[in-house]
Amino acid sequence: MAKRRAAEKTPKQTARKPRKKKAAEAGSRGLLASEVAIGLPSKEAEEVRQTIEQQGGRVLGSYRDPLGGHWQLLASLPIDKVAPTPFQRDISQSHVKRLTSVLDRMDRFLDPIIVVPNNEGGFWTPNGHHRLSAMKRLGARSVIALVLPDRQVAYQILAMNTEKGHNLKEKALEVIRMARNLAALDPRGEKEFALEFEEPALLTLGITYERQGRFAGGAYHPVLRRVEEFLASPLPEALKSREERAAKLLELDEKVNQAVAGLKERGFSSPYLKSFVVARVNPLRFKRGAMMSFDEAMDKMVAAAERFDASKIQIGDLAGAAGSLSEE
Repeated sequence: MAKRRAAEKTPKQTARKPRKKKAAEAGSRGLLASEVAIGLPSKEAEEVRQTIEQQGGRVLGSYRDPLGGHWQLLASLPIDKVAPTPFQRDISQSHVKRLTSVLDRMDRFLDPIIVVPNNEGGFWTPNGHHRLSAMKRLGARSVIALVLPDRQVAYQILAMNTEKGHNLKEKALEVIRMARNLAALDPRGEKEFALEFEEPALLTLGITYERQGRFAGGAYHPVLRRVEEFLASPLPEALKSREERAAKLLELDEKVNQAVAGLKERGFSSPYLKSFVVARVNPLRFKRGAMMSFDEAMDKMVAAAERFDASKIQIGDLAGAAGSLSEE
């Protein structure tokens, strides 16, 4: 009885809240406004200036960005010398149409695109595809651009492109296209590109989406985030491994589809059926913090999907899961 009373007096334990990142002290980082244009442009910036002029463009000014002090140029460029990065997501035609209409009515172009020099003497825009397309539709002959001498910035597109939020499919397809492009230019280990690729699961998902455009990646993303990691092998070799992983993921998806079909035969109808089945066969579902390799997880999930018995599922099971699945 005494132990029970003591237990009742023990304060209830609560989960630790993640520490908030301490805000930087005001005015403690970067350049002063008066310092941004001080000094001679870097060698790289001068080389880009020459490229701009050789291509028929004009440099309007040069300065250092106020945060990191990197030299960059503001320039007018012939519009036919600028193209989107080859690994960029597919363009939204409806977004371009709306943007074209607004620019046409305003008769002004007020939002410079960001470009980097490419290998052919022209320029890539990692952030500005829709604006560039709208200007081309309007018949514009030139476009104003912020020119960054550092070509690697183009591969950080996921972090910098906020013009239109990416969905999972768009993000995954961009990442795998980017990886293939980099494999030919800079075949370092896959893990060396963690910033550019954002998360390892996107590489596997990207190949899977290429093979099956209607793949329901959102159902598998939560478990993939727990079992995927960036590979140490050079990008060309890592891409072969990603191809194999995509094949395993599609094998699992086939088994899951069979389980979903069994639920539908019993009369179940819900947009969460696939997510429900994936959650039921997920070996890490109730193992917070547990680790497992990708191959082991896929093998266990395929086996569990094959054993899935739709006759044992009750309507309450699905109803209880719908809320958490939609949030996930």
